[in-house]
Amino acid sequence: PEEALPVLEANFALRLRYFPHQKQSMLNSQTNLACCLDDLGRCDEALLLRREVFARRMAINGVSHEETIVSGSNLVVSLLNFRCWDEARQLLRDPLLPAARRSLGTDHDFTLMLNQNLAAALADNPECTRDDLL
Repeated sequence: PEEALPVLEANFALRLRYFPHQKQSMLNSQTNLACCLDDLGRCDEALLLRREVFARRMAINGVSHEETIVSGSNLVVSLLNFRCWDEARQLLRDPLLPAARRSLGTDHDFTLMLNQNLAAALADNPECTRDDLL
């Protein structure tokens, strides 16, 4: 990851400079950069990037697009790592899970993964009450 980071940063900078109209490609580049930052333990920077990618995918593709759902799932995992259980739970309950069920189906791998992340957000939160589970 240490050798990959400058390459990924340069890749993103070049895309930003020469291909700013290729929005999906730039978002994919930012996603790769966030993964690398996570691997390097720079999780706070990765979380910021994941927030940005998710917001931009929402604006470009809408919530029901598979890439938006995947970006949202990545953001949720980062939030759970930072113990931001309430924010993760809110993001999962609306808009991610309803959109995934609608557009991908209840048995799709991403939908099932989102359900698992919701369970983790509820189970791991020491302040979670019985009412939160319903």
